[in-house]
Amino acid sequence: MKYNKPALTFPQQADRLVMRGLGGNRELIEKRLAAVNYYRLSGYLYPFRNPDDTFKPGTTIEAVWDRYAFDRRFRLLVMDAIERIEITVRSQLACHHSLHHGPFGYATDAKSLPKLDLQGHLEFVERIQAETMRSKERFVQHFQDKYGDSHDTLPVWMAAEIMSFGTVLTFFRGASHQVKQAVATVFGMPAAVFESWILTLNTVRNICAHHGRLWNREHGMKPILPRIHEYPDWHTPVKIENKRVFAILTICRHCLRQVAPQSQWPIRFRHLLDHNPAIPVAEMGFPPNWRQSPLWVE
Repeated sequence: MKYNKPALTFPQQADRLVMRGLGGNRELIEKRLAAVNYYRLSGYLYPFRNPDDTFKPGTTIEAVWDRYAFDRRFRLLVMDAIERIEITVRSQLACHHSLHHGPFGYATDAKSLPKLDLQGHLEFVERIQAETMRSKERFVQHFQDKYGDSHDTLPVWMAAEIMSFGTVLTFFRGASHQVKQAVATVFGMPAAVFESWILTLNTVRNICAHHGRLWNREHGMKPILPRIHEYPDWHTPVKIENKRVFAILTICRHCLRQVAPQSQWPIRFRHLLDHNPAIPVAEMGFPPNWRQSPLWVE
């Protein structure tokens, strides 16, 4: 089937939305469409739509835009939490791997990453070398100037600072159970659970980095939640589900409590919710009694 929908001007796009029942200031609708691509905005329009593509009575551009603006502030807050977690993972992973395998073992000894096959290890090292070549960090240039005649890779504690988060994930997933557990213990979790967490956080980070809709998204990459007999706070009196963003927020809350207890992140998060009472948090996976969870109690 050929795609034959014509391009529309912003006024024409606004006319179409008004015709389908979107209320509010007509000039404002056009202004919002000019600022935000129709298909980006459509993700926020979708919950207001009827099956026949008309909008539910009372739907206004102001209500839709409130959710869009909330999601933008929400993504920034989530990114702040993920940044703190990611930096700690980099630090811990570099430290524990180097203590077991030396500063260059990650690159020179494939056995130091037993969960990667030989091809996987080769690709991992090539990726880091490419990231090193692209890096403008002064410490990279200094190391190459001083030690480049003897080493074609950086010590792991330097390499960890220039890796993409995706490369950090490969590093963690390839490491031995001993190294993984040493990192995961800092976050108070078993290695298998924590591995699923950072995989999920990487997916969320990518959504945020590309300014994608986050607030009510159902995530394909679902984190493993800790077992009830070992971590009852994750199950009673509030049951945490892993399908929507509330689980990710709870993961961030738990991790920050372990590695950044001084953070005001939970307070800022509650402040965001309190100032947006029209946001239906049930669509984010929030249980009605979520504030009673020991994981969220200050």
